[in-house]
Amino acid sequence: MGKEPKVYSIKEINKYIRMKLETDLVLGDVWLRGEISNFTHHSSGHMYFTLKDSDSRLKCVMFASHNARLPFRPKEGAKVMARGNISVYERDGNYQFYVMAMQPDGIGSLYLAFEQLKGKLDSEGLFLSARKRALPPYPKAIGVITSPTGAAVRDIITTIQRRYPFIPVYVYPVLVQGKGAAPSIVGAIEAMNRFGDCDVLIVGRGGGSLEELWAFNEESVARAIAGSAIPVISAVGHETDFTIADFVADIRAATPTAAAELAVPHIAELKQQRERLNQRLVGAMNRSVTAEKERLARIRRSPFFLHPRRYMLDQAQRLDRLKEQLEQRMLKRLSKEDARLSQLQAKLGARHPGSALQQSAKRLASVTRGLEMSVGSILKEHRLRLNGAIGQLDALSPLKVMARGYSLVYDHDSGRLIKSVSETKSGDAVQVRLMNGRLMCRVEAVEGGESSES
Repeated sequence: MGKEPKVYSIKEINKYIRMKLETDLVLGDVWLRGEISNFTHHSSGHMYFTLKDSDSRLKCVMFASHNARLPFRPKEGAKVMARGNISVYERDGNYQFYVMAMQPDGIGSLYLAFEQLKGKLDSEGLFLSARKRALPPYPKAIGVITSPTGAAVRDIITTIQRRYPFIPVYVYPVLVQGKGAAPSIVGAIEAMNRFGDCDVLIVGRGGGSLEELWAFNEESVARAIAGSAIPVISAVGHETDFTIADFVADIRAATPTAAAELAVPHIAELKQQRERLNQRLVGAMNRSVTAEKERLARIRRSPFFLHPRRYMLDQAQRLDRLKEQLEQRMLKRLSKEDARLSQLQAKLGARHPGSALQQSAKRLASVTRGLEMSVGSILKEHRLRLNGAIGQLDALSPLKVMARGYSLVYDHDSGRLIKSVSETKSGDAVQVRLMNGRLMCRVEAVEGGESSES
């Protein structure tokens, strides 16, 4: 029997095909040209579509991490050039084109990308006139961002030197077309902002085709211009050429020469303006001097200067009247204050502590007398009650009874009162209390009751 064949699972064979495709030198990095159809921009951010030409079609996917950097919005029917690799989606066994970069194909697509970016930035408010800044009327220095070899830089420098010859011009050379142009322009704008000596920037180049001017339609360049702290004049192309940079810049100049004319004033115009201002100043000073001379002449002709003594006497009389009025008002005020003082003294006298003390002393004496009378009455009443109680007590006193011949017998040892003959026996020592003393006795015999001995 021969060797058994190796049997693969569907997943294994799809994986194998995928490995073969991804390691192929051509299919691993390839550019394709075609028309977009069945375009879907998923909520996850991924784009799914088909690239087709007149003879065939290919399924494509562009993940969100790649399509976020697209300079335009893909749509149905757009012709594009796409870069990526061919691989297999293992689950379905379908091969598809994984797009990593994409750009419009042809002038029509460039114009589409231009219109899409223009609409996006306009919706963000970057074209609003309210955010655009006015140029300084007398700038200190001009920054020029353009190609160092083109006609634009010569036109700008020549115009500035002719109009405003003493201002410094700083030229930052950049690429103005090609793949590296946009990063070069963005870096120059940021560098000039860090430099800080310029208060106007001119960004531009000479005219050209849409492809040649495309760097000034890049979103990164537009946002760099919008984010510049220094006012920017856009000078791209000729009078009929418009770029995204023109819409974002603070001022759009039709040509580089026009940008230079907008950036600086003309020295001849400044001289004329200075002359006009000088003439106005001299005229104003002459009119002011003439008016002051006329005023001085009127003062000299006034009666005060012609008859000064008369006005001094009038003022002396006025001073005397004012003095009399002041004295009268002072006397009236003093009289009023005296009356008020008397009233206050009367009120104060009524509230003087001595008066209050006298009144309190009188009230205290009256209360004392009333208290003494009350106490005497109470004492008298208690004496009568005490005498009555003493009489009653005296009537009940044993001494009174003993005065009538009675006596009390106590046990000699315990001092206990003996009330019955049964409480003692023959031979016990007893005390007999009489009205006027005591007798110490001993019981000889007990009669009338039972003895303790029986």
